[in-house]
Amino acid sequence: QLQLRESGGGLVQPGESLRLSCSTSGSLFQVVAKGWYRQTPGKQRELVATVTRGGNTNYAESVKGRFTISRDNVDNAVYLQMNSLKPEDTAVYYCNFRDARGIDYWGQGTQVTVSS
Repeated sequence: QLQLRESGGGLVQPGESLRLSCSTSGSLFQVVAKGWYRQTPGKQRELVATVTRGGNTNYAESVKGRFTISRDNVDNAVYLQMNSLKPEDTAVYYCNFRDARGIDYWGQGTQVTVSS
């Protein structure tokens, strides 16, 4: 069973940066995409950024130009560099892996709070 663990969240001021990391443990079956999602209370979880096995990336419009997703195929990690953070970026951020069978794996989430 694949397990994901996020780290790197915290409290920052507007305009500052954070880098989220997602590490894995357990068995890994043909991961076809890795990504980051976020959720605030009372709202649905939303896509932030994804990267496919082939290296194609996709970003939410609200984070384009500010966030960058990257991956490390050696240790199966995925990262999210977040620059120029805004208060509206405040959320719990979740790491996601999707395998070739269409099964989604989620981490437990890490809180990002952007506030002055």
